[in-house]
Amino acid sequence: MQTEINKALTTLKAGGIILYPTDTIWGIGCDARNPDAVEKIYTIKKRTDSKALISLVADKNQLKNTTGNIPNFDITSTPTTVIYPKTNGLSPNLLAENGSAAIRIVQDNFCQQLIASCGFPIVSTSANISGSVFPKQFSEITDEIKTNVDYVVNLRQDEIMNKPSQIILINMNGSIKKLR
Repeated sequence: MQTEINKALTTLKAGGIILYPTDTIWGIGCDARNPDAVEKIYTIKKRTDSKALISLVADKNQLKNTTGNIPNFDITSTPTTVIYPKTNGLSPNLLAENGSAAIRIVQDNFCQQLIASCGFPIVSTSANISGSVFPKQFSEITDEIKTNVDYVVNLRQDEIMNKPSQIILINMNGSIKKLR
């Protein structure tokens, strides 16, 4: 696993795009602070940049550095993506039109170690062309996606993954709403 972390880390630090397994599904990722890399992901997915992307952090410390707070509800027992009304340090083209950002503390060991090694959040968006069904395993990812990323992580490629995270919205007034 350390070899894969090192290769993915090198790619991310160079502004590249990775295809990697997460705690929910196969994702396409990059340095969440790098607007050029984020734009490459929109291009690969053929997705309009008015649709925000999810970012992953390794732990509560990274979350607090990015959002300024930690929610007072459980965000670690099951994959939970939280939409925060404001963030620090993320690429502007990663955010929704209202400035909010979707962030999840990742629970996958590989992802945690990779993100902790990076020291910055990474993007996680499903490994499919926008509007298509997300792949449930690596073999369902199209060649178009595989050939347009800079590095494909060689882990968990036989595993079936079909559990998108739940999504919680924190409004500006602090109220909470479950979206998925």
